[in-house]
Amino acid sequence: MSVLIGIDVGGTFTDFSCFDTDRRELFYYKVSSTPDDPSRAIVNGLKELLEQRGIDPLEISYLAHGTTVATNALIQKKGGKTALITTKGFRDLLEIGRQTRPSLYELDKAGVPPIVPGKYRCEVRERLLYDGSEYQPLDEEGTRETVRYLKQEGITSVAVCTLFSFVNPAHERRIEEILQEEFPEAYVSVSNRVVPEFREYSRMSTTVVNAFLGPVMEQYVTNFQDSIRSLGIKASPYITQSNGSIISIQETKKCPVRTALSGPSAGVVAAEYVTSMCGIQNLITFDMGGTSADISLISGAGYRLSSEKLLEGYTLRTPMIDIETVGAGGGSIAYIDNGGALKVGPQSAGAKPGPAAYNRGGTQPTVTDANVLLGRLNPERILGGRMQVRRDLAEQALHREICEKTGLDVIEAAKGVIAVVNSNMVRTTRIVSVERGYDVREFALVAFGGAGPLHACEIARELGIRTVIIPPSPGTLCSLGLLAADIKYDYARTALLDVGEEALGQVSELFAGLEAEGRAFLDKEGVPEASRQFVRRIDARYKMQNYELSVPMEDGPVDLDKLLRAVEAFHAEHEKNYGYCNRTQPVQFVNFRLTAVGQRQKPLLQIAARQQGEFMPVGHRPVYFDRETGFVDCPIYNREEMYAGDRLTGPAVIEQMDSTIVIMPGWDARLEETGILRLDSCTGGEA
Repeated sequence: MSVLIGIDVGGTFTDFSCFDTDRRELFYYKVSSTPDDPSRAIVNGLKELLEQRGIDPLEISYLAHGTTVATNALIQKKGGKTALITTKGFRDLLEIGRQTRPSLYELDKAGVPPIVPGKYRCEVRERLLYDGSEYQPLDEEGTRETVRYLKQEGITSVAVCTLFSFVNPAHERRIEEILQEEFPEAYVSVSNRVVPEFREYSRMSTTVVNAFLGPVMEQYVTNFQDSIRSLGIKASPYITQSNGSIISIQETKKCPVRTALSGPSAGVVAAEYVTSMCGIQNLITFDMGGTSADISLISGAGYRLSSEKLLEGYTLRTPMIDIETVGAGGGSIAYIDNGGALKVGPQSAGAKPGPAAYNRGGTQPTVTDANVLLGRLNPERILGGRMQVRRDLAEQALHREICEKTGLDVIEAAKGVIAVVNSNMVRTTRIVSVERGYDVREFALVAFGGAGPLHACEIARELGIRTVIIPPSPGTLCSLGLLAADIKYDYARTALLDVGEEALGQVSELFAGLEAEGRAFLDKEGVPEASRQFVRRIDARYKMQNYELSVPMEDGPVDLDKLLRAVEAFHAEHEKNYGYCNRTQPVQFVNFRLTAVGQRQKPLLQIAARQQGEFMPVGHRPVYFDRETGFVDCPIYNREEMYAGDRLTGPAVIEQMDSTIVIMPGWDARLEETGILRLDSCTGGEA
């Protein structure tokens, strides 16, 4: 027997997905998160899961974990005490940045403070030219004095970022050697390993954030590994990267910035995996949890990767799945602002104290409380009956914080909360779709997270989407993504080349070097040759442009035809993004990228067809749907009793351990053989 386990830690719940490879059985589990120490919820949940299922810890052959530790450390500014060593004359680049204001019309609004204060931004004498040739040698004695000063100041992390090190890393590597000699206990982050690309500000910012996160993530993943071993689990755990793949604990320690969007990325991977089984390629993923909603777009070419992103105001140049996040979750707090308007989020009640209805000390009204009052969420028990719900506490919270300040009754207030949070999520969905040139009506909405299926039909209707997909276990889908994720590592090199035959040799050499690095990585990860794949891309731009677009580069020996096809792909991408292209304008290649992929065994999703009987409701309760119908005596179904081929028509509510699905009037539902619940609109929607 071999068991694969994926674990996703959210702000409210910690989710587990497990796949028994011998029995081909997939099962799920869910426990409350422990925000003060996320590993406690993991260990407690694993203990309960192993005991309930009778699993021997030695039977676990794979274990992966999606974490928000890096994100939270950046949000809360709780990283290592960090210093920066850079080329003389460039110490303040970290603070100057690109001179862009956080708000265009608020001239007095300050940007985020730099992670490294001025007195710890240190300069050393050295200089390389743009081609990597040495203009001024490294002042080694001055570098040693700088390192000794930082050690004396109690620094725990040092970022090293010098000019043009992406072309020639010799000076950075020598500085790293001096740090190891003089200050071996410091966590060291060097830019030629973290971001070997041009653009000095984004390279410096990413290297500094990596150093800032290093001590926190190193301690966390070490404790996580020790906790797993204390349970008798021998398998070496993996951590999710922001690009939707997994890496080992050792690689995580080296480059923790790659885990900055670890948790949400797994949900996108899982959504793509489960929908691939029913042939749907154009998707908008809608992951609404307890704290936030994460929204992404998947077209026929797969999910979008962004090479650069702002996170909490800091520029990170590292591959990330393109995800937009809005502070709209089940725990998002509703309130009346100073102008008398009803607002929802971004503040969240989290796991503790949680929504008022959870009876854990929460007194502020939340989206969950509104759903309880409208009958959409079970007003007595959730989590398969393991958690009691108090409708009276939800009513008291809304009455005190909303009704007394507005004159609304409790039901009107609850309707208002749902309308506001839905509006916030629709607006964010348009950012990833309409504002990027996509017709949202050509996509299906994949709803998951504990709260996603509660709101999916309303979101789809407002956007004009006619199909909603609910995965088999939507509330734990991110943890399933950890079972569907491959091992990946991204490599990049910068070389500004004009397209033509004279560039063939250098392009071939660049990709050969990147592939050699990728092979070494996959060797270290123990990936067999048959499971390896190398994906190539080129960042291109029109000559004299400032920024570039990424396009695929075909596999195999590099020839002129392949380069020209990459150029044609660039023209098409440019037209899609900006509404025009210029095929007479010279194109320049800028960055060369390679992703080394180690493909893994993935769980199977399949359920049996019904042999006899009929899919029947387990009860009824009043549920509010919309203004026209008001409260309806609505049938309540148990998803665990559904078989492939079962159908029903809304209005209806389907409950399961990890989520609740609201099927609005005018929607049909059918359970597919893969366990996916497909909802189709009978009436269409508003664009």
